[in-house]
Order: sequence, then C-alpha cells, then structure tokens
Amino acid sequence: MSRHPVLLGIDPESPFPPAEAALRQPDGLLAIGGDLSPRRLLNAYRQGIFPWYSQGQPVLWWTPDPRMVFRTEGVRLSSRFRRQLRRSAWQVRADTAFASVVAACAGTPRPGQDGTWITDDMQAAYLELHRLGHAHSVEVFDVGDSNENRLVGGIYGVAIGRMFFGESMYSGESGGSKVALAALALRLREWGWPLIDAQVENPHLSSLGAESWPRSRFLAQVGVLTRIPEAGGVWTRRFGIIQAAALAEVSAD
Repeated sequence: MSRHPVLLGIDPESPFPPAEAALRQPDGLLAIGGDLSPRRLLNAYRQGIFPWYSQGQPVLWWTPDPRMVFRTEGVRLSSRFRRQLRRSAWQVRADTAFASVVAACAGTPRPGQDGTWITDDMQAAYLELHRLGHAHSVEVFDVGDSNENRLVGGIYGVAIGRMFFGESMYSGESGGSKVALAALALRLREWGWPLIDAQVENPHLSSLGAESWPRSRFLAQVGVLTRIPEAGGVWTRRFGIIQAAALAEVSAD
C-alpha cells in the first residue's frame, strides 16, 4: 500500500505525525499543508521538522533520514582558504542585516534547482520569527577602506534552547558563506551549543565538516538541546564582532 504525507489541520497547534511516518521517497516528506505561523514553525523545529517547498505548492514539511549535522567544534576550513583569511578585511556580526541575508539566500541560484524555495511567504515567516527573537542571521562584511561595510556572505536559521537549525547561507563573494558558518560555529561552541542542523546531505557541506547522522540520533539530541533554557532576543551584542582573519587560527583541516 502506498503511503502519503499527513494533511495538517488549520489549528497552528495541530500535532505533527511521528517522524517514523515520513516517506522514504521523497526522503523525509512527513506532512502537507498548515501555515507558517510562529507557533507552528517553532513546534516543527522542536521535533526536527522543517518546511521546504516551491512557489505554487502547499507547505511541505520534512524530516529526512539521515540528517546532515555540524558539530560546532567540527567545522573545517581548508589550509588554502585559511591562508587567504589571514589577509582578509572581513568582519562577522549577527542580527544587523537579517532581511538582507534572507533575501540574498533567496536570490542565489542553486545547482540543479529551478527558482528558489525561499518564497515571499517563507521570507515573511522568518522575518516574523526574527522579530520575536527566535531567528538569527550571521553576516560577513567587507570593511576595507573603499567598501563601507559591504555584505559579502551570511547564514540564517532558528535557535531554540541550545540548538541552532540552519536554514540557508550564501556567498556574495567567494568564501563568504564559509566564513559565516565558521564564525557561527565558533560563537555557539563558546556558548556551549554543540550542534548546527544542516538538514539535507550535500557534498559541499560534507567538505566543511558536516556529518550524516541517523534521524533517530539527531532527534534524540534535539529533544535534549531544545529544552535547555537560553535567553532569546537579538544576538548583536552577545555575538560581538569576529575578525575573519581570526578564524584562520581556530578552523583547521
């Protein structure tokens, strides 16, 4: 008998089915419908579920198996790239340009992908999560004399407890997303946050140190980490400023 994703109710509190009900093909498709309200999104992330769909489709909810995960001490930058960073004039900050990072991620072409999955509704939903203190961006700026804080890369995602769920990242210049990821991992490690969710297997993420975990292992960690109390709100002051050149010394092969 063929299986189908569960149709969600209109109530934002309506429960998601268990992860074991997700389809194998396409891998991880669990549910369909509902909305992108903050309550539903936060409920989804607490269960290791995320929305991913294209313009014109209903909202599709996913929990793939295996799951791509970064350990915050495991992000790797190549020796060649670290040599470049030592001469870099880039700086990394947080939550100073959230809307710009999301828009740039939406506008970045992806190999094998026709259009963007970061629809206008998705952008609005994450902007609202950001306003409520649950979604954050890490931004890379070129602060050279003639560049006047030009955004060259970034990453954004959702934080619950001590778990960070990465959503998307982009490079306006080569290496911009790598710097954003490495800086995020550095700060989260310092704060005692062990993991960054990277969602779906991808060779590029693997080259940066992401690991493929069985879904059951990932969900067990999410269940623990999302329950650890953490202050919400804007990260700008807490994150501070990281000089990209400093990442050359902490992110090794």
